[in-house]
Amino acid sequence: MTEADRVFARFPDFIREYIYSHSWDTLRDVQLFAANSIFNTENNLLLTSSTASGKTEAAFFPIITDVWNNPPESVAVLYIAPLKSLINDQFYRIEELLEQSFIKVTHWHGDVAASQKKKLLEHPEGILQITPESLEAMLMNRANDIPRLFSGLRYVVIDEIHTLMGSDRGNQIICQLSRLQRAIGAIPRRIGLSATVGEPQIAAKWLSAGTYRNTDISPTPKEKIRWRLGMEHFYIQNPNFDQATNDVEKEKATLDAGYEYVYDCVDNVKSLIFSNSREETEYVCATLRQIASKRGDRDKFLIHHGNLSAALREEAEMKMRDTEQMAVTCATVTMELGIDIGRLERIIQIDAPNSVSAFLQRLGRSGRRGQPPEMMMVFREDEPLPNAPLPQLIPWGLVRAIAIVQLYIEERFIEPPSWKKQPFSLLFHQTLSTLASFGELSASQLAEMMLTLPPFENISKESYRELLVSMLNHDFLEMTEEKGLITGLAAERLLNSFKFYAVFKDSEDFTVRCESEEIGTITTPPPMGDRFALAGRVWEVTEIDAARRLVYVKSVEGKMEISWPGDFGEIHTRILERMRQVLTEDTVYPYLKENAMQRLEVARRVVKNTGMDKKHIIHLGGYTYCIFPWLGTRSFRALRKMISAVSQPLGISGIDFEGCYYMTFRMEKSDEKGLIDALCSYFGRGTCDAINLVSSKELPAFEKYDEYIPGDLLRKAYATDRLNAEEAINRLSDIRADFESRA
Repeated sequence: MTEADRVFARFPDFIREYIYSHSWDTLRDVQLFAANSIFNTENNLLLTSSTASGKTEAAFFPIITDVWNNPPESVAVLYIAPLKSLINDQFYRIEELLEQSFIKVTHWHGDVAASQKKKLLEHPEGILQITPESLEAMLMNRANDIPRLFSGLRYVVIDEIHTLMGSDRGNQIICQLSRLQRAIGAIPRRIGLSATVGEPQIAAKWLSAGTYRNTDISPTPKEKIRWRLGMEHFYIQNPNFDQATNDVEKEKATLDAGYEYVYDCVDNVKSLIFSNSREETEYVCATLRQIASKRGDRDKFLIHHGNLSAALREEAEMKMRDTEQMAVTCATVTMELGIDIGRLERIIQIDAPNSVSAFLQRLGRSGRRGQPPEMMMVFREDEPLPNAPLPQLIPWGLVRAIAIVQLYIEERFIEPPSWKKQPFSLLFHQTLSTLASFGELSASQLAEMMLTLPPFENISKESYRELLVSMLNHDFLEMTEEKGLITGLAAERLLNSFKFYAVFKDSEDFTVRCESEEIGTITTPPPMGDRFALAGRVWEVTEIDAARRLVYVKSVEGKMEISWPGDFGEIHTRILERMRQVLTEDTVYPYLKENAMQRLEVARRVVKNTGMDKKHIIHLGGYTYCIFPWLGTRSFRALRKMISAVSQPLGISGIDFEGCYYMTFRMEKSDEKGLIDALCSYFGRGTCDAINLVSSKELPAFEKYDEYIPGDLLRKAYATDRLNAEEAINRLSDIRADFESRA
């Protein structure tokens, strides 16, 4: 009997029938590994296989087998996912698997009917699928019920962990699980799922924090890359064309060649079109619908992002699953994760993703059912004028995309998980949440509870004392006559809103309605009679109900842009370093189409002719200089502050930058070498504490509750978690060595 046969024989009949009905010839390696770990050890488990490799089934087949053989008298399995849509999708998949088992599966989030939640509360059993926010609400508001609901909890499955690690939301989950363990007096096993994890040992440490268990990590097979990949480049045409106008002559204008190319790429091909922002997603969808109208084609374009109503998102998901429909969805990260939308033939990426991880996640949405994944990246930029500054002559998006692809092809590089060491916003949140569930605690009890939660292991007692004093002074906490701490009046205003459960920033959005249909949300409504874009269409405001935060609209023809505030993420230094190599090597990449190849050749000639291939600092003429440090977001940010620190004696002013690609500035009292000498002298290797780069006047608020954190703690968190001074200093030393070697 083979290993696969032995594992298969342990599964109950209904799982074996499920496998037969899906025509699986054999169990996959990841499924065998997971089964052996769950059946034969007490370890946690990290499954990091590629998209569509069967990770969900790998985890749930042995878990359900255990629950089937020995059902506990409470919830047995807790499944946590970052998106409601992912929970909904997995609910139907798991429900199908459990159809003959009589094991109950319940999904629980803001869109689930109260009647379904009530059934679980009355009879806790089976599998509970939940978002971090709903789990927070349960821990706060049903604290006394937690032991009854979860006394027999054996497994916690966390899906898409690469989106959670290093974020307040991910650390919130670790806090919740630690609080849950204390409440039930047991430590359930944890299983983490992801297709894209760099340095799995770091991910395993995060997953297991507070469990005292070892973690089994699934081996990553060295599979041969089978991709259909292309990149093409276009210069933008008619950027002001048809901004929601009814002018017939303008509607006849030539459309943008890049978008025409995208349209042809998805013609009669079931596809996803990814953009890096909601703004761009809206614009792309509206443009493709416009092209369809002008060509007399059927409008097959859908849209999916976080500001749309649940109904519109679900419509897109259902139509993409429908094998009879030819649909194309324009999407942001909301479709990057593992929602099963059937067989996709092609992915289109507008501009470059920010990370290797995002590239692999998006590429992996296509090519299922044994076919290789397929992606076309399309880049659009304004054609640089002959007198454009040097940095604007480089197609940064195209170069970044090539670097991302090459890093994975050559090294199988994926960004390692980041680790937040000073998450004060989350600490503020968890302090109020814990007090809300307990009612009253002494300061020492509260400190013991909070600082022993794994995400806060690097926060000192002195820092927490400073936070508590500030919370007392601002009425978030009150001290009772018995010297106990309870939530104060200011805290009650936060706690009484459902928005408190989330630790990510939200905005006071206005809901948009067209008659009885909910379209989505916008941050700031335009005046009555004005127009804006949402759900890939243009709407005219007919009425604003400010008290109820409602905007009533009617549909109009055309397209236009809309802006949402947002953070587009960080870029790793390895990507920037590989970008430099792209610009200085003469490699011909087989996936570049004709326009993209020509654009790269032009950029490479610029790099060679201007000395960018040999120098990091380029004199642009007069007092203007440009530095190309080839550093990632955190170290680039630190370098900016370092240059500002030496700016006065060197006569530096007008510092400007684009992402983390380059900085331009005026320097009137020195030259390139003088700048590097000054920086290396001021910030010698290993002598710079990042906190010294942060001005005492700065209040670097980024996270949801940062506005309530004392300034000193905010600056400490910023220096620790958002600056990489060491890497910046090492790069300065390298630049200085280059000067000395050329001398």
